[in-house]
Amino acid sequence: MNGTQDSGREYAAPRVNDGPQSRPGEPPRSRIRDFGRKSPGLAGLLSTMPGMGQVYVGFYRRGFTYMGIVALTITILESGIRGLEPLFGFSLSFFWIYNVIDAYRLAKLYNRAGELGQELDLQDVAKLPPMGGSLFGGIVLMAVGLLLLLHLKFDVSMAWIEEWWPVLPIVLGAYLVMKAIRSRQGGNP
Repeated sequence: MNGTQDSGREYAAPRVNDGPQSRPGEPPRSRIRDFGRKSPGLAGLLSTMPGMGQVYVGFYRRGFTYMGIVALTITILESGIRGLEPLFGFSLSFFWIYNVIDAYRLAKLYNRAGELGQELDLQDVAKLPPMGGSLFGGIVLMAVGLLLLLHLKFDVSMAWIEEWWPVLPIVLGAYLVMKAIRSRQGGNP
């Protein structure tokens, strides 16, 4: 076994991942093998302009996706949908902060892979998480879609959302508390 002995325990040295090659008919996979260090601080700072930190690190698809999400959200806010500004504004501020943290963590991942001499597969890292079913998430998404449809197609006023939007985080918090209690009691999370 490759590795060293320390206090009688043997552990494996990190392997260089040659990784799977592209299959015939697939586009070539994006890989980084020649590492230059990336500054996590600079990646975070660049991400104050959403997506730029990810582009700096080499995650182009993710960076441009983040730019598109922010542009789309700002466009929705400017389109004149009245009553939903707090929801989209809160979502945008959360995403903006997440974007900075994500760029910082990607730069650290990039540097760590380089230190270990491992190959970094950008397509694997940039994949979206698997889409599992969520009853609560599905209901929330359908409710938001229904509200938007009523406002856009049937001119139903959304002014009430301006006063009642704080109910959403309360309901979400209650759901998370119930889910945590159930998981501690041995039920399904």
